[in-house]
Amino acid sequence: MKPRPPLPAGPYLILGLARSGVAAAAALAAGGARVVGVDAGAPRQAAELDQSPVEYHLENDGLDLLEGIRTVVKSPGVPQDAPVLGAARARGLRILGELELAWRILPNEFIAVTATNGKTTTVELIGQIHRDAGLPVAVAGNVGTALSTLVGEIDPEVTVVCEASSFQLEDTLAFAPEAAVLLNIQPDHLDRHGTFEDYRRAKLRIFDFQDSDDLAVLPSNDALGEIGGDGRRVLFGDLPEALLCERDGALWWRAEHLLEVNEIRLPGAHNLQNAMAAAAVCLDRGVPAQAVRSALRSFPGVAHRLEEIARPGGVIYVNDSKATNIASTLVALRSFPDAQVHLILGGQGKGQDFTELREPLAEYCRAVYLIGEDAPAIAAALQGTAAQIHSCEALEKAVHEAHSQAQTGEIVLLSPACASFDQFTDFQARGERFKALVLAL
Repeated sequence: MKPRPPLPAGPYLILGLARSGVAAAAALAAGGARVVGVDAGAPRQAAELDQSPVEYHLENDGLDLLEGIRTVVKSPGVPQDAPVLGAARARGLRILGELELAWRILPNEFIAVTATNGKTTTVELIGQIHRDAGLPVAVAGNVGTALSTLVGEIDPEVTVVCEASSFQLEDTLAFAPEAAVLLNIQPDHLDRHGTFEDYRRAKLRIFDFQDSDDLAVLPSNDALGEIGGDGRRVLFGDLPEALLCERDGALWWRAEHLLEVNEIRLPGAHNLQNAMAAAAVCLDRGVPAQAVRSALRSFPGVAHRLEEIARPGGVIYVNDSKATNIASTLVALRSFPDAQVHLILGGQGKGQDFTELREPLAEYCRAVYLIGEDAPAIAAALQGTAAQIHSCEALEKAVHEAHSQAQTGEIVLLSPACASFDQFTDFQARGERFKALVLAL
């Protein structure tokens, strides 16, 4: 592991007390620092701090807590324009995110993965490759385990594989993982970032601080001149310059045959890209090829991502709740080219242009069932498409409407293209509710 920058000095104010904020507060307090936590709401995770020395405040904007603070640690869900952040900047306080905080503390090598779609699958696949090789690994980040929870819990020889979102990366000051992986970038989170260019810039910060000893893995069709840092480029894809490429129905690593594409258990063209990225970063870091083959042949995927739930009455029900943007829903639809799809769509639209779905819905869908906060706006954007549009508001009604309409051999697909926070705590809760409804049919 290369040396990390030291932590900025405390006392610390933790902004946001959900999963990431609570983990950051606990890690800093365990090291003897004075820590104050604050959240504008009242997340249930904050109660985990009751038995700790952390002083915390709920339903508070934090403006009255800055006195004596030297560093602010920002949870990824806190927007950049929060008044307390403006006040902190005016005072000249240091501000960094939980991702970088954990990276600075943990004495471990990092593989970080970012993308609009496919991050979770690829991170978990990289973890499986390491396990098949008998190598110590911990998977964390945006996938459910906050990085800071690993502080003091893992040995230095463990490789940390983490998913890095745009919200986390925009808060980085020096984050330089030993290996950084970019899978793809499509418009998303425009309600938070404002423009696609700002969103893209946040994603590409994963490379900005790398040096020549680090590894930068990215698609061969990406514009190399647009990424920063000095990391050594390793490309994957179908272009000649790719070290990990797909050719004649097989994957090749540095011109040596790795395995046949049809041996990869993960279905779909999008998962082929995820598999290539995972294989490339592991092989270049010296993981044995046999372990890569083993994991690619056996890894089944992750929950809430094209997860088949059941087939009542011969109708296939698929949970793709993790599809929180249009690009991800398009990937899901293209995974079923030969079936009629009943699509459950909607939630918080995040400023996306849903007219992009008009032609794909006409091609793949027999019916669409709209739920959530932005259902009326989505309905207006889809007006006139060949697919039938049903306004359902709640997921329960959508499932039962789809159940009454779908016929044997057709697919009921929850792939909302939207965030879930209008009706659920997160996409996992939405997916679990869908599964329960399906299994009760």
